[in-house]
Amino acid sequence: MNGPVHPTRRHTALPKAQTLIEALPWLTRHNGRTVVIKFGGNAMVDQELKAAFAQDVVFLRQAGLRPVVVHGGGPQISAQLTRLGLESEFKAGLRVTTPETMDVVRMVLAGQVQRELVNLLNRHGPLAVGMTGEDAHIMAATKRYARVDGEAVDIGRVGDIESIETGAIQALLDDGRIPVISSIARSADPSDESEGADGTAAGDGCGVYNVNADTAAAALAAALGAETLMVLTDVEGLYADWPASDEVLSQLTAAELEKLLPELASGMVPKMEGCLHAVRNGVRTARVLDGRVPHSILLEIFTDEGIGTMVVPDKREGEPTP
Repeated sequence: MNGPVHPTRRHTALPKAQTLIEALPWLTRHNGRTVVIKFGGNAMVDQELKAAFAQDVVFLRQAGLRPVVVHGGGPQISAQLTRLGLESEFKAGLRVTTPETMDVVRMVLAGQVQRELVNLLNRHGPLAVGMTGEDAHIMAATKRYARVDGEAVDIGRVGDIESIETGAIQALLDDGRIPVISSIARSADPSDESEGADGTAAGDGCGVYNVNADTAAAALAAALGAETLMVLTDVEGLYADWPASDEVLSQLTAAELEKLLPELASGMVPKMEGCLHAVRNGVRTARVLDGRVPHSILLEIFTDEGIGTMVVPDKREGEPTP
């Protein structure tokens, strides 16, 4: 028979119960909903942050949500190119991706970054399955050109998402799995798979495109009809008036974000453009989070305050706020 509970023990346990109770309405609201998470920034290279990220994603799944992870791997790609004696070149913030570079991109994203993340998730059970946008024709892309001084510049095998086929991802979600998707897409042009424009053979990086992971995550969230898109980055959120102020906007509408886009730092543009695309294509909310904060995903999605910037669709008359 149990004796009386010591007052100190009761006191220390109470905050845990209060935290769980605070999460209850959010757990109820998000139960069964798809959440697309773009994994990037410092969280990709710090071992403790990677482990915390994996715990967060598994927690979402065990709490009844359907998480999908999309990742890039810029630092890892640059490091591998350096080891191979190849130059990392960027134009308008985009990596110039020659066929030779494209082979390295595929190797690093699918063979290194993805495998490490899948292994971290699978420490908690047989949950994660790694794929690239090439697999099952998930992502198809067309060639993207950089804009430099108002002119279109060829940057090689860099693509914009043309279409998404969600069948394979939906099947994994229905089976209780966590899809982990590398941001590589097949070419939407069938002729591109046999020979590149420069005569390069298909096996040398042709037929596929390197796609910005923020853009890929946003397009996938829209195609899946996700409840929310979450983008991990290395800042606290979207600043109201950077660098004059470090005030972080907790929430703004799509229209308000669109007005701010021309003033944003180049690194934030693809992230916020992705958020804008998502909420204007059926995603209920899009959030930018500080991936340097351990468990930032749980803090954002299951607490009243949140910790990042949330973008919501433009409110129509009579509609409730998301």
